[in-house]
Amino acid sequence: MLSYQVTTADGIDAIAQIEIKIPTPKDDEILVRMKACSLNYRDILITMGGYVRNDIRPIVPLSDGAGEVVKIGASVSDFQLGDRVIGNFFQSWEAGKIDDDGLNSAMGGSIDGVLCDYFILKANCSVKIPEYLSYAEASTLPCAATTAWHALVSVGEIKANHTILLLGTGGVSIFGLQLTKAMGATVIITSSSDDKLERAKALGADHVINYITHPNWEEEVLRITDNKGVDNVLEVGGAGTFEKSSACVKPNGTVSVIGILTGLESPSMSLMTIFNLLRVQGIYVGSTEMLKQLITAMETHQIHPQVDKTFSFSQAKEAYQWMAQAKHFGKVVIENDN
Repeated sequence: MLSYQVTTADGIDAIAQIEIKIPTPKDDEILVRMKACSLNYRDILITMGGYVRNDIRPIVPLSDGAGEVVKIGASVSDFQLGDRVIGNFFQSWEAGKIDDDGLNSAMGGSIDGVLCDYFILKANCSVKIPEYLSYAEASTLPCAATTAWHALVSVGEIKANHTILLLGTGGVSIFGLQLTKAMGATVIITSSSDDKLERAKALGADHVINYITHPNWEEEVLRITDNKGVDNVLEVGGAGTFEKSSACVKPNGTVSVIGILTGLESPSMSLMTIFNLLRVQGIYVGSTEMLKQLITAMETHQIHPQVDKTFSFSQAKEAYQWMAQAKHFGKVVIENDN
């Protein structure tokens, strides 16, 4: 079968297409023919050396894939041939709190991922795709959508009277927008692009802020909320945005620390964390149980993921390059043309 591998830390151009044997599932695993997979910002980082527990090379990249079950392990009873499935980002985190084994089971970073013709999934960390979703749409759920669910629901316990701040218009933030509006809460979202902000408004965003026009965007958030602040911010920026995010969260509110888009440096703690009794919660994707809860909610509300652009399997590097340019709105998808 054809597969891609990250073999060095030299960036996107170092991704190589190779031919390898189709893997055989163990008793508790399923073999899946890949139909579509999607990219996340962490996949760019993997090509540049990765990060803690996600720096193994060579490795088959990408965590998020959807496909058809073509072979089943001897002890698997929950799946049948032909089932449409996705796998959880962590292949050893089924439910509850994560442990070291779970943290070392991240697809496309700690273990081989899905950018290949066939991939292996643990049956207990796999989920059937709802009929209303295409393979391309379903492939976007394991990382970005589950992350948003973890932050908003599992940690944030979102309620209809909450106000949520979303930074940018990438996968996590757009899923955050769709889920927040489905639950009746208020959304404030930022971007440097007025066009993207208009698209966010079309999806239901209540307030939009161009952070180029408003470089002190935390002040604009406070103005919009009558100086009360937001209940939860999905903090995807990292060191470059953490202090501003913390400054516009209401007392006893939550900063859900998710991403490092502004760099790998650790953010400095804001004094507002103390004076407003904020909860700063690290969010690292989520469990299979969270993924199942997410899919149930999406099916109930008929939420369709926002697929920005689709590439063929042979155009995988072009997909990476498009993602790296940060021009996307929502998710970038690769469909298998083999």
